[in-house]
Amino acid sequence: MSARTKLSSLSIFSLVALIGLIAFGAYQYAMTKPVVSEEEFGARVRAYLLSNPQVLREVIAELSKQEEKVAAAEQENLISSLAKDLKEDGYSFVAGNPDGDVTIVEFFDYRCGYCKKSFPEVMKTVEMDGNIRLVLKEFPILGADSFLASQAAIASLEQNKYFEFHTALMESRGGVTIEGIRSIAADIGLDVEKLEADMKKDEVREVVEKNYELAKQLGISGTPAFVIGDQFVPGALSTEQMLQLVAEVRDSSGNTSGNDS
Repeated sequence: MSARTKLSSLSIFSLVALIGLIAFGAYQYAMTKPVVSEEEFGARVRAYLLSNPQVLREVIAELSKQEEKVAAAEQENLISSLAKDLKEDGYSFVAGNPDGDVTIVEFFDYRCGYCKKSFPEVMKTVEMDGNIRLVLKEFPILGADSFLASQAAIASLEQNKYFEFHTALMESRGGVTIEGIRSIAADIGLDVEKLEADMKKDEVREVVEKNYELAKQLGISGTPAFVIGDQFVPGALSTEQMLQLVAEVRDSSGNTSGNDS
């Protein structure tokens, strides 16, 4: 169960439990007063809540704040426990500054319109900051063509052309086809026959399967999805948003490095 799902179910349970505790405490207090019967107490509570419904809203708002903190802490602990798989798995391409002080992990799909829209924003962030490690996680979830694209990208690592291939796929328009992959491969100087042979290797499929499992543990079901420091951030982000999140990571660790600092 993801942290988000647990938050929703926990909110309902906690609200009921809290109201019950308040009512029980008030009831115990009221019972020390012989002039107040159980029926009268119940009527007074009901009348008060009907006259002041904002109390329930205030309780719900406070519960949400507390539970968001709990969920965020749980998510941070989970990300921390998976840090090696996320940031240093040994097979994902690392763009930007390999020795950067902040790591951004991106789960993406080459057929995802939001991923394509985010691509220039992500690269602008990396370039402007100068001290970010960008770990690229192939996460093809939009069908067979997405998997085909990821196969080709992963296979291009064998010829040290991954980032060029990644960039070309992100900037391409239209569907993904084997003909299109061959064309891109030839344009960036890949050995096309070798690429197609490497695409069929078990190791390529295993990379995708490992990324699927990692995403499942983190509750990631869509793209793009980012892990910035120890924070999970779903959805497309602007350069400004990413730079702000990176700055927050540095502030929390006492590090202020980066081109803008």
